[in-house]
Amino acid sequence: MYSIGVDIGGTGIKAGIVSENGQIIHRANCKTDIESGFDKIISDINNMVRDLIDYNQINRNEIKSIGFGVPSFINNEGIVTCVNLGWFEVEFVSKLKSTFPEFDIFVENDATVAALAESKFGSMNGKDISVLITLGTGLGGGIIINGKPFTGNHGMASEIGHVVIGENTYNCNCGNNGCFETFCSATALIKHTQEILKEENESIIINMCKGNFNEIDAKMVFDAYRMEDNLAKEVVSRFKHYLSIGIAGIVNTLDPGIISIGGGLSKSSDIILEGLKDMVREHILYKKENFADIEVATLGNNAGIIGSAFLNK
Repeated sequence: MYSIGVDIGGTGIKAGIVSENGQIIHRANCKTDIESGFDKIISDINNMVRDLIDYNQINRNEIKSIGFGVPSFINNEGIVTCVNLGWFEVEFVSKLKSTFPEFDIFVENDATVAALAESKFGSMNGKDISVLITLGTGLGGGIIINGKPFTGNHGMASEIGHVVIGENTYNCNCGNNGCFETFCSATALIKHTQEILKEENESIIINMCKGNFNEIDAKMVFDAYRMEDNLAKEVVSRFKHYLSIGIAGIVNTLDPGIISIGGGLSKSSDIILEGLKDMVREHILYKKENFADIEVATLGNNAGIIGSAFLNK
């Protein structure tokens, strides 16, 4: 038997037919056509999934379910609001059930399904309580307890990126000030770098971006850090300071066995993880006790597909 996992992102949608041991045996992808609206995206997913089944000659009776990872939370009525996709209170679950009436449908937040995949087949396997932090354009999170996603009473748990951990120079997209993701994300790194460069003019980052600060990306900052650039060191130091505060809050609240770091910034895990556990220890309550391992997620871009497919387990 197989399951299908669909990972819906802001620029692309990935789908895969996944075996019971977590292997993606066939995959497909399409563009996320945000401008054409919700119904067009659902139609594109329908066509892609059915083509995936037909092209690979999979008997529909062998498909147990279809799972979806969505960059939003889904409330108890199956309603989704996702600003990045232009969805506002859309009846996502009921629409999917009418689109795929022959399959069981499961839907969860994209970071949560990635955490589920890591728990079953990746870096967090074997731990009763585990947390995935995805460091990308924003900061996402997934909590897995005894092999099951923890989503809370109203589907709003695991929004780690919107835990307030300090006071910042700009507000989060959610409207609050001081959200975790405004300190620890690619966007946060870039904004802080740009702020400092308005006052300082000594950094190799200026050459990297050819003087156009709007062209700065997170990779430039980490590359400059490796070249001993002082401004990059300042930016990364602040990033890790707040990352350690956010992780300490997770440790104090959940006492997980492991916290895994995923997302695009995890490509610079050599820098991010160096000394991080010692920094976290400074902020946790029981400083002399053992606490969560902090490691890099291992499934990469496959986590969304695999985790979505295993929402039925």
